[in-house]
Amino acid sequence: MDHIIFNEANEADIPDLILLLSALFSIEKDFNPDATKQQKGLTLVIQNSLSATIQVARNADGKVIGMVSAQLVISTAQGAASAWIEDMVIDAGYRGNGVGKQLLGNALVWAKNKGATRAQLLVDVTNADAIAYYQHLNWESTQLQARRVFL
Repeated sequence: MDHIIFNEANEADIPDLILLLSALFSIEKDFNPDATKQQKGLTLVIQNSLSATIQVARNADGKVIGMVSAQLVISTAQGAASAWIEDMVIDAGYRGNGVGKQLLGNALVWAKNKGATRAQLLVDVTNADAIAYYQHLNWESTQLQARRVFL
C-alpha cells in the first residue's frame, strides 16, 4: 500500500470513478455500465456532501484506483442515521494490499462521525469473492432480502 493516498472524491475524479463502476457493474447482473447515468449519480453524491460521500484511493500518480460510497438514511430500527455502503471496487492491480479495507474503514468513520449507528450493504449473490471479503471483515449476513421497483 506504499504511496496510496486516501481522501474524498471530487468532481474531477468522475472519469476515473466511471471506469471503476464499469468494471464493477460488468460483473453484477442487476446493473449495467452506463457512463451518462453513472456521471449523473456520482455528481449527485459528490454535491450532496452533508449526507453522502465517495471515499477514494489514489496511486502515486493521483489516479483513482479504488472507491466506496456511503449515504445516510434514517433507520427507525436504530432510532438514528444508518449508512448504505455501495460501489465498493478496487482496480484489479491493487487488490490484496489492504486498499479496500482502508477505504471501507474511512467510509465507516465518516458515517459514524455523521451520527450513523449501523452500516449495511448489498452484495451480489454470485460474487463469491465479495461475499468472502465481507465475511472476512466480520460483516454479518441478515435475514433480509433485497427487492426493487423502478419508478
